[in-house]
Amino acid sequence: MEQPLDTVHLHVNGQLHEVRGVSPTTTLLEYLRGLAALAGTKEGCAEGDCGACTVVVVDAEAPGGPRFRAVNSCLLLLPLLHGTHIYTVEALREPAARGDAGYHPVQQALVDELGSQCGYCTPGVVMSMFEACYRDDLDAPWKVDDQMCGNLCRCTGYRPIREATLQIAGRRPDDRFSAALREYPVQPKPGLRYQEGGQRFWVPRSWPELFEITAAHPEHRFVMGATDLGLDVTKKGERFEALVSLHAMPQLRELRHAEGRWVIGATVRLADLEDATDHALPPIARMLRFFGSRQIKNSATVGGNLCNASPIGDLAPVLLALGADVVVRGPTGERTVPIDEFFVGYRRTAMAPGELLCRVELSDPPASARIGAYKVSKRREMDISAVAAGLRVDVHEGVVQSARFGFGGMAATPARAHHAEAAIVGQPWSSASCELAAQALAADFTPMSDHRGSAWFRTTVAANLIRGLFDDTARDPMPRLADRPSGTVLGHGLATSTNPPTGPVP
Repeated sequence: MEQPLDTVHLHVNGQLHEVRGVSPTTTLLEYLRGLAALAGTKEGCAEGDCGACTVVVVDAEAPGGPRFRAVNSCLLLLPLLHGTHIYTVEALREPAARGDAGYHPVQQALVDELGSQCGYCTPGVVMSMFEACYRDDLDAPWKVDDQMCGNLCRCTGYRPIREATLQIAGRRPDDRFSAALREYPVQPKPGLRYQEGGQRFWVPRSWPELFEITAAHPEHRFVMGATDLGLDVTKKGERFEALVSLHAMPQLRELRHAEGRWVIGATVRLADLEDATDHALPPIARMLRFFGSRQIKNSATVGGNLCNASPIGDLAPVLLALGADVVVRGPTGERTVPIDEFFVGYRRTAMAPGELLCRVELSDPPASARIGAYKVSKRREMDISAVAAGLRVDVHEGVVQSARFGFGGMAATPARAHHAEAAIVGQPWSSASCELAAQALAADFTPMSDHRGSAWFRTTVAANLIRGLFDDTARDPMPRLADRPSGTVLGHGLATSTNPPTGPVP
């Protein structure tokens, strides 16, 4: 095995930084504000919620070619950026010319619209606007709101910030940043073997190298977007002894739709999956709309969300409804696991030691399918599900031939509601048959009560989602979310429980 290398190479604001002698669990934010002395990037929550730490990275492997992505620097571990070009707010201002201030158009727009008040959020707001400025796909009003929803302004300056964003969104000026994207070298990601203070971090580039590392270090943890693992570092002070990043394995980032079949690689960014499925497979895009902020979706991956095996992971319910398969790989080769069998316990999957998730595969639903996807949480953006559901029925000549109801937040794992499915199969497709399924749901789950919702609340909401499926799919068998700001549950057709609790809700 190669000897560990002692240097992480970053390109920050056009300058090469050679980083050594720091812990591999150092975050990009810590590095920027400390060793790099770039204090424009701020720390707010240190958990990817407030956006004060937003910077922009160049994603050379994005569909369609290199593009800018706004990301939360507070969660990204430094070695994950090995070989990456990063821009902070300090990079935007041009040298003063002709007596002007030399502001970038996004900065000038924010000044003109009075969008900077106390100023603490401003650098992160500017960098989210910077990505918006160079995007070529802002073709719906909701996308502008989605672009900025991960930036918290404590001075309630949202209206002027939004007005400034609308001014520059999609402008794509022909400037040095556009030129940098055009000239960006598309080449394989560099590998890395980094060690410091008893901690190791690897970036393998081939299957043999990867399995050599994992066999020698069975205590390893895989990391990609670090939107969850990063919290263990920033909130719990974890020091991981062996981390393996998969970002230099291009075969894991395949995203393909051909001949009615989807292949979705484990390291596909959720932002890219949302774009690909917006019109082609609306149930997935519906669930991803409010998965998290743009910064989170620019980092988080399909494999990370599934392998986390959280009972409230948002992708699992809709993939259960769609009948997806999960392909995992170990040293001896690949095997396919139906997603129904992938989650075997609380935060546990069917993967054996030494295996990793390679991709998700699924087929386009037939024309006879009626599918809804729903996320219910206390607020629309940037919140965790109380209940999530993917609901599918296949209807032939007015009769339900099959059903797949996937739920999150109702048990220790994402799971199907087999009693509810059985109750509706063979019934005429109608609101009455949905009522039968809603009533049968009580035999499927005994949810817990916690701060996101009581057991009664979860049971009632889940049943109401089934009740609403008929009306929700009456006009469109796989309805997209509206292009205006909206939630995954729009309210029409959803019944309320006739048996609310008579005493205090636990």
